[in-house]
Amino acid sequence: MNDFMQPVGHFMLDHKTKGMPGGIAPFPMAEIAAKGWNILREDLPLPLAVLKKPAMDHNAAWMRDFVARTGAVIAPHGKTTMAPQLFGLQLDDGAWAITVATTQQMAVARDFGVSRIILANQLVGKQAIRYVFDELKRDPALEFFCIVDSEANVAQLAAAAREANIGRPLQVFLEGGWQGGRTGVRDIQTGLRVARAVKAASPHLALRGVEGFEGLTPADRTAAETQVRDFLDMLVQLAQACERDDLFAPGEVILTAGGSAFYDMVLARFSHAGLKSPTRVITRSGCYITQDSTRYRRFFSEIMDRTPEAGQGGGLLSAIEVWAYVQSRPEPGKVLLTVGARDFGTDDRPIAESWFRPGSTMTRPEPIPPGHLVTGHNDQHTHMTVPEDSPLQVGDMLTFGIGHPCLTFDKWQVLMVVDDAYNVVGAVRTFF
Repeated sequence: MNDFMQPVGHFMLDHKTKGMPGGIAPFPMAEIAAKGWNILREDLPLPLAVLKKPAMDHNAAWMRDFVARTGAVIAPHGKTTMAPQLFGLQLDDGAWAITVATTQQMAVARDFGVSRIILANQLVGKQAIRYVFDELKRDPALEFFCIVDSEANVAQLAAAAREANIGRPLQVFLEGGWQGGRTGVRDIQTGLRVARAVKAASPHLALRGVEGFEGLTPADRTAAETQVRDFLDMLVQLAQACERDDLFAPGEVILTAGGSAFYDMVLARFSHAGLKSPTRVITRSGCYITQDSTRYRRFFSEIMDRTPEAGQGGGLLSAIEVWAYVQSRPEPGKVLLTVGARDFGTDDRPIAESWFRPGSTMTRPEPIPPGHLVTGHNDQHTHMTVPEDSPLQVGDMLTFGIGHPCLTFDKWQVLMVVDDAYNVVGAVRTFF
């Protein structure tokens, strides 16, 4: 059985599953490689989301080595893929934990055996709080962390912890933020008040570290890097102040941040935080496993400019594609394709990267010539301007590189996993 298949191989697929051939009899997902399907032979209908296994394996190994060189660890954000099979790949490659954004995402991770979870959000609401404490009570081996940025939330969690009486404290991180940004305390003094409230709630709560998210920054590169640098300094100062006032619980102090754009800066700054206590540095990049062809490709180029050693090992490769047919060429300079906003994220416009003509002498997809530009989307169509001498004709197949993988994964219940020859060697199931 393919390693990708083991956690979810029993799930049944049939023609009601997006990406499956019409009229196909139901079969367990574990048997998909045995079908002998190949994308280029048109064994599957389009549109189709495809994950390239060699590139994903490469990305997993690259990130493992990059993080290890700094002495840090990674707790990748599971919301990117919501695919327990990929959680397993990441954990096998040394991930310290899986990060989630909601307790529903946590429930998926728990169902597939993840035993250390960071909820990179405030834990609020009756049902979310109940679920977390029920899980902590049910499984003494579960390590769980969430974040706090207000005395009000600390009071809510402390009251719930007293009532649940699970015999161990709820572990929390103090979150730092910036003015006009997302969640997190805006200054050191407010942070210390929240941290003191956590300390006062002992033994029901335990402050284990400081957390932040640096990704929502100005589009201008220089301004973004300056803001990230200042923000990381603020998080370190917050940790230093908490340590000075003896507000951390016993054990190592955890410093964690890191989306998929500035994790090199996070690792560099946190690895030199200068705390007296043993310190664990955690980055939480999630998009690295597939990378993309627009946003994170650009971010990675900037990472290599800042941190040249990131280029070691070949860097990150785009491992996700969405395939479509040319369905119409109503004008010499325009084609319509069988893919749309129901099939990939559109906050970054996809890029036509290669094309293939079934039944021709072509043996592999070829790079798309210059001048083929996506100009818009409908639910099920993509509009593309093309040169009048474009070779594309109705029935040709195109691959699209996408941006922001999170918003493509959540369009698909099942994504095909392929080798370099586009043989289907497995499938990945998502749980959004």
